[in-house]
Amino acid sequence: MERINVTKSSMPEFEEYVDEIREIWESHKLTNMGPRHEKLRGELKNYLNVENIDLLTNGHMALELTMQAMELKGEVITTPFTFASTTHALVRSGLEPVFCDINENNYTLDVSKIEPLINEKTCAILPVHVYGNLCDVDAIGRLAKKHGLKVIYDAAHAFGETFRGEGVGSFGDASCFSFHATKVFHTVEGGAVCYADLEFGRKLGRLKNFGIKNQEIVDMVGANAKMNEFCAAMGICNLRHIEDDIAKRKKVAERYEQHLRGVKGIRLNPTDNDLKSNYAYFPVLFDPEVFAKSRDVVFSELAGHNIYSRKYFYPLTNAFDCYKGRFDPSLTPVALRVSNQVLTLPIYPDLPLDTVDMICEIILG
Repeated sequence: MERINVTKSSMPEFEEYVDEIREIWESHKLTNMGPRHEKLRGELKNYLNVENIDLLTNGHMALELTMQAMELKGEVITTPFTFASTTHALVRSGLEPVFCDINENNYTLDVSKIEPLINEKTCAILPVHVYGNLCDVDAIGRLAKKHGLKVIYDAAHAFGETFRGEGVGSFGDASCFSFHATKVFHTVEGGAVCYADLEFGRKLGRLKNFGIKNQEIVDMVGANAKMNEFCAAMGICNLRHIEDDIAKRKKVAERYEQHLRGVKGIRLNPTDNDLKSNYAYFPVLFDPEVFAKSRDVVFSELAGHNIYSRKYFYPLTNAFDCYKGRFDPSLTPVALRVSNQVLTLPIYPDLPLDTVDMICEIILG
C-alpha cells in the first residue's frame, strides 16, 4: 500500500507554475521584493482581509522579527501546546516564556489563567490558534489593554479563516502566519505578518532586509528574511485554488466525523459557528481509561498499515530536552494530558474518502 502521510503539499499544475515563473526567468529578478513578491502581498492582503501584510522567508522569522520590531523585553505569556518555533522564537529573541495552561475545549490559552501570570516584567502575550481553533480574542484583547501588553498571535494554523466575518489576521498587534509546505496554503517555504501599525511595519520591513535604510546607511541590526520570487510565484498559484482545497478538506473532515463522532473515549475537534474553518488538521483525543486503545497503540497500528499520523503536539515545548530543568510541564496539567492523548490523522485535499474509511476501521477495530 502507498504510504499515507499526515499531510500532503498542495501544488498547482506544473504548466501553471511554469507560466508564473516565466517572467522571473526573463527578467533575472529573483528576490529583493520583486514583482511576484508584491503581487502576492497585494492578493494576500485582500484575501485575508487585513490592513497591512509583509512577506517573509518563513513563519519562524515572522515571529522573531515581530518581537524585535516591537522591541520587547522581559516575559511573554504563551502556551506550551504548540510547535517548537513559537517557544524558540521567544528564547532566541532574549525573552522569557511564561507558560499558561490551555483550556479543555479547543486547546488554546485558558484566558482565566492568564492574569495571575502577569507582573511588572510581562511585556506581551503570545497566544496560538491551535488546529485552526481560534483563541478567545475578545478576552485576550481586554486583558492586554488593561495591562498595557502587546499581543502577537501565532496564526500558523489559521490561514484563510474568518471569525464573525473578520479575517483572523486582524486580531492583536500582529498575527504571524507560516506558509510552510505542509500548511493549508504554502509558498514552499514562507511566512507573513499582518498588522495595523505602519511604524511597526516600517521597522519589520527593514529588519527583514539587514536593517538597511538606504545604500549608504545601515542603522539597525537586521536579518535576511525576504521571500524570493519563486516562492512568491508558488503562493500566487496556490492562492487561486485555496477555496477549492479547503472545500475538499472539509469533505475529508466530515467523513472522519461520520465514523468517529460519538464514539466513547474519542474526542474530536469542537465546532464554532462564528468561525469559518480551514480544516487544517483533524486532531483526535484518545482517553485510555475509556477507549480500548491508547493514543500510542493507535499510532502504531496505523503505521503498521503504512499510514502515518502525528502526535501533534507531543512533547510540550516546556518539556523539550533543550529546556530541561528550566521549565516544569506539571504546571500546565491540561496541556500535558492533551499532549499524551492527541493524534492528528491524515487530512489533505486529495485524500481518498475510502482511505478515510480504512483509517477509521483500523482505529475502531
